[in-house]
Amino acid sequence: MNSEASLREDGRRHRADGERSRTAILTAAAELATVEGLDGLSIGRLAEHVGMSKSGVFAHFRSKEELQYATIDTAREIYDREVTQPALEAPEGVARVYAICDLFLSHLERSVFPGGCFFISAASELEAKPGPVRDHVKKVYSELVGDFAVAIRRAQELGELDPSADPDQVLFELDSLLLGANIALLFFGDRSAPDRARAAVRDRIERWSQQPAR
Repeated sequence: MNSEASLREDGRRHRADGERSRTAILTAAAELATVEGLDGLSIGRLAEHVGMSKSGVFAHFRSKEELQYATIDTAREIYDREVTQPALEAPEGVARVYAICDLFLSHLERSVFPGGCFFISAASELEAKPGPVRDHVKKVYSELVGDFAVAIRRAQELGELDPSADPDQVLFELDSLLLGANIALLFFGDRSAPDRARAAVRDRIERWSQQPAR
């Protein structure tokens, strides 16, 4: 290999190592944020948590806000990998609605984030703290809830859920069950909460599947 090719290879290897390092830092940041909060996330605290120097972390993120934004986006990627994408493997309709609920509860049970759902945690922390970080969490969280709403409306279009039911009410009730399971499991330590939520989701969906007589 000539020197020019060797330099290119070294450059590619360096970029790949840098990307792996950034990914590892952001994954740790997303996990830490569910325990200590996004606002408490700092380059110094993160460096301590991952066992790196502050300068090593600072090389990837030039400010606390940049770190927070990147952490939110990484949490979205993790959520998509754990919930959104696997749910898309289920057939459209009620099966996909069930899948979203079950996968969400499963990611709580498996402690994908040690402090429960990243977005519930961030929303609770930042609800009274207006600013760009809060706005970014709200945007991403709204998109995730929007995906859930699309699945519900599609189940109605297919006739698997009562098309006369208010889809916003269906979404509100199912989402409330998932929120409740998150609190019961994480705050009260109720290990039965996810299965209780599954039973409640099943009950609600069965109710909406029974279309009223015309």
